[in-house]
Amino acid sequence: MDGYSTTPAPVNEPVKDYAPGSAERADLEAALARMAGEQIELPSTIGGEKLMGGGRPVDVVQPHARHHVLGTMSLVTPDEAKRAVDAAIEAAPAWRSLSFDDRAAIFLKAAELLAGPWRSILNAATMLGQSKTAYQAEIDSACELIDFWRINVH
Repeated sequence: MDGYSTTPAPVNEPVKDYAPGSAERADLEAALARMAGEQIELPSTIGGEKLMGGGRPVDVVQPHARHHVLGTMSLVTPDEAKRAVDAAIEAAPAWRSLSFDDRAAIFLKAAELLAGPWRSILNAATMLGQSKTAYQAEIDSACELIDFWRINVH
């Protein structure tokens, strides 16, 4: 190797407070309204293929409004779980063969997307799926994951 990599010094992701009238609150409220109004299928992804599991169907509900169905999923069967493990084992060499710079770039790009256009979506999903407040979702999902990706790259 004839060079070395430097990564950005990590800093904790600033926590948004979702004050009334703020842009982040408007974005979050829009995401909440859209997502609460949908009922989606939640497939598993195995080896790049999306599929509904062959097991028992399960309604995914809001813990604070257990009759409000957000989506449906099907449990995976033991054979599907084995396929998932096999797919991960098959994908591992390609991931390992990437340079540190390439792997770091993937995580830093994911952190950038989550800090920007995906933030309100993740926080709305956390609020609906885990009965968290906007502030709790901001800290527990968005900021923690952004920090995890950036700090671990560093």
